[in-house]
Amino acid sequence: MQNPNFSSGPCSKRPGWSVDALKNTPVGRSHRSALGKERLAKAINETKKILNIPADYLVGIMPASDTGAFEAAMWSLLGSKPVTVLVWESFSEGWATDVAKQLKLNPKIIKADYGKLPDLQSVDWSNDVVFVANGTTSGIKVPGWNWIPANREGLSLCDATSATFAMEMDWSKLDVTTFSWQKCLGGEAAHGMLVLSPRAVARLESYDPPWPMPKIFRLKKSGKINRAIFEGEVINTTSMICVEDYLDALKWAGEIGLAGLIKRSMANLQIVEDWVKKTEWVDFLAKDKNIRSNTSVCLMVESPKVNSLSAEDKGKFLKGIASELSKKNIAHDINSYKDAPAGYRFWCGPTINESDIKTALTELEKVYNEKIKNL
Repeated sequence: MQNPNFSSGPCSKRPGWSVDALKNTPVGRSHRSALGKERLAKAINETKKILNIPADYLVGIMPASDTGAFEAAMWSLLGSKPVTVLVWESFSEGWATDVAKQLKLNPKIIKADYGKLPDLQSVDWSNDVVFVANGTTSGIKVPGWNWIPANREGLSLCDATSATFAMEMDWSKLDVTTFSWQKCLGGEAAHGMLVLSPRAVARLESYDPPWPMPKIFRLKKSGKINRAIFEGEVINTTSMICVEDYLDALKWAGEIGLAGLIKRSMANLQIVEDWVKKTEWVDFLAKDKNIRSNTSVCLMVESPKVNSLSAEDKGKFLKGIASELSKKNIAHDINSYKDAPAGYRFWCGPTINESDIKTALTELEKVYNEKIKNL
């Protein structure tokens, strides 16, 4: 059966998913009960196992999805050193705004336009550095991890929500990593994961920020890191339905293995690359293949006829095509992000089957060719 779901968040469920996967959920039970803690601890342990996270790293479940996890990290850790923020799409722009306007830390902001990366070699690692591993709204990913020095003085804070489970992660280069269940594994929203290296834990225990700390960001207790958060306890009430759904996704992921998950996503990207190569009116927002995302794949329409339109009319034309594909139940939610250049964005993470992306691209080309005749 054709799966038409290509949203970049919440992303498509795993192949074969049905609501029956949730039939054994301990609904009506406390997340603080022995059963609740067991399910939460299992989610943490399976995450560490599948992602090959080092044993001395801590992994915890946080409120408010990837956003909550990353905000907790920034509010708890930043301020003792100068801060650099790398910006190349909307979410990294948001982190820069928070560091500058909410925490008032006067960060150095190194910025690049959509479709490009800033100069990673220019980063001063005596600073703490805030960045995204993969720009979900720009289709750009970092080209590996060699640009982060092993002997860095500052901490690396990485929003990896559309990278983990679909890209290789070098944990030795990452002091803080966050992601959500609703991206690469297609879990339900509202819960985030926070991964801390020993260096990040040492910073937490040696530094107290000068600002008031909201309860949902508090990672310390009596001056030390609250290790219970990383053992199955949580700051606020979790949805046990969402937990059970994540455990189902982790079971599927564990059967495939991390290498298999990455292979699935890369195969989906290859299908799009092959299609773009033979389709003259479309190109990638990320022209450089070395930094092209294999999860949030962003496309631009390069037709002279379409590009002669005003920005408003171009946006309407392209959205009209996406709307028709959605009405036909072929491809939902493929418009570019609202702040990105007009075009299309296909989620190509590991929960997407190759046959589904092939069908969607074939139909996109068909509808485009029909619409362009009347333009």
